[in-house]
Formats: sequence, structure tokens, C-alpha cells
Amino acid sequence: MGHGHGHGHGHGHGHGHGHGHSPGSDRRYLGAALALLVTFMAAEVVAGIIAGSIALLSDAGHMLTDAASIALALVAMNMAARPAEGAYTFGWKRAETLSAAINGLTLVLLVVYFVYEGVQRLFEPHDVKGPAVLGTALAGVVVNAVAVWLIAKADRSSLNVEGAFQHILSDMYAFVATAIAGAVVWLTGWNRADAIAALVVAALMGRAAHGLLRDAGRILFEAAPAGVHPAEVSATIAAHAEVVEVEDLHVWTVTSGFPALAAHVTVAPGGDCHRVRRELAKLLHERFHIEHSTLQLDYVPGTICRIPRVRADSATAAVAGKAVGGRRAGVTF
Repeated sequence: MGHGHGHGHGHGHGHGHGHGHSPGSDRRYLGAALALLVTFMAAEVVAGIIAGSIALLSDAGHMLTDAASIALALVAMNMAARPAEGAYTFGWKRAETLSAAINGLTLVLLVVYFVYEGVQRLFEPHDVKGPAVLGTALAGVVVNAVAVWLIAKADRSSLNVEGAFQHILSDMYAFVATAIAGAVVWLTGWNRADAIAALVVAALMGRAAHGLLRDAGRILFEAAPAGVHPAEVSATIAAHAEVVEVEDLHVWTVTSGFPALAAHVTVAPGGDCHRVRRELAKLLHERFHIEHSTLQLDYVPGTICRIPRVRADSATAAVAGKAVGGRRAGVTF
């Protein structure tokens, strides 16, 4: 990841993924939702063409991205579960972030198409079969409600599962708009309502795309986790009674639910580096929910970082002697 220099001790690896969910049950819920959406989507495309409705086709397009988002979430789950090995010391955990970014970009492309088509149909209305639009849209609301219920049972702390959930939730609102348009066309014969519904769907898709791309972008560009301000983190570390200075501080997110921190901390003369590191790691965990902290502790130049006296065998004493007296001007823990 290229964060800082020779960092020492990494504190803890329980990255907050345990919420009473298992990857196996998550996959089953997502798989069931995927099968449901793909089946309905195929039927909706046929209904949209027969009814001449751009609103139904835009809903089907939205549903296609719903299905893609779930499929990508399933693939990303399998990749993220791979162990960290070889060159991939963090494993493949960012697969879910790339999955969310691809979802967002797909939505943007569909928004462009449906805005273009919707605006055209405002100027040149097509003949639309209102009852068919209303009936299909109401069925779509039910299908999406079941899919939302299934995905809500999975672990939504994962960005790609949350992405799939947001897709389907916004699609449910889109079907409500389409159902209203179908009722208006049926009762009044005003065909432009169908184009307006398509534009509403496009706006909902645009909102979902913005949220996904923003969240994925924060992780891919190594920004600090949402709600964690590096200046505040630095000030919190510096406020420790035995800390003199904090340098080279990095706070980033490896993947959703896995914030990490690395910093170089200078300890006051006579400070106990082991104890200070433990206290800082605990503080970061309690205050900022950062469990993966890598802290390099050095003494103030010209002083020695105090190693607590313990009953040690000759090997331990030799290691302690090297740490204090070696070429390096600091002790890394």
C-alpha cells in the first residue's frame, strides 16, 4: 500500500465483519434475489415493448443493473474471501470496492440513455398501453419488495451488498413512479406521463450512482474513513502524556469495515515504548474504531526509550540490546 516506512507492530485483525451473518447465508439470500430479478426483468422487457413504454424499459434497465450488482457482489465476496498470500498481503478485499465502482459507472451510462430517450418522447409522445404499464409496474413493486427483504437479511456492512440493496430500493421507488404513469395514461390518455416516469427513474438511478461512486472513490483514493479526520486523530495521539510528536500519519480504508492507520510517534525521554504503544492502540480502537494500527515509536534524539526490566533469558536480552544499541536511531514495535 506504500504507507510510511518500516512500520512495526500491527494491532489486531478483527475487522468488524462479524454481524451474526455468515458468507454462506449471505450468498443464498443474494442468489435468491438474483434469480427473482432476472426472471421478472425478462418478462418486463417483453411487456415494455408490447406496451410501447419507455418507463417500463427504463425500469428493466435499472433491474439489469440490480441483477449485475448482485452478481458482482457474489463474485466479489468469493474474491474477498481469498486468503492474503504472496504479493497480495491484504488479500483481494478491494474486489468489492471495484464491484461497487463498476455498478456506479453502469448506472451513469443508463441514466444518459434514458434521459435522452425520455426527453425525445416528451416532444414526440409514443402510443402507450396504460393498463399494461400499470399492471407490470405493480408486479415490479412486489418483486422488488421481496428482493429488498432478502438482501436486507445479508450483511449490509459490505459496500457491494449495500450497493445492491440501494439499487433495488431505488428501483422499487421507480416502479411506483411507473405505476402512477401507467394509471395516468390509462385514465387520461396523456402519453407524456410515461416519458416523465422514465426521467424520474433516471434521476433515482443518478442518485444511487453518485452514492456508490463517492463511497468507492474514497476507498480507491485512500481517503480517511468517513467521519474520521486525520487532524483529530493526530491531536488525540499527541495528547498522550508521554508523546512528544506525531509524524507521517496515514489513515485509510483497505475495504469497507476495515480502516487502517500508520504513524511515527516520538516518545518523551524515559517513556515506556511498549506501554505507550498499547495505550495508543487501545485509544485508536475505542475512539475511532481503528483496529489495524501500525505505530513506529522512537525516542527523542539523544535519549533512550526505556525497556521495562523483565526476567529474560540470554536470547531476549540479546534482542533488547540490539534494539537499543543497533545502528537504527529508534526502536520499532
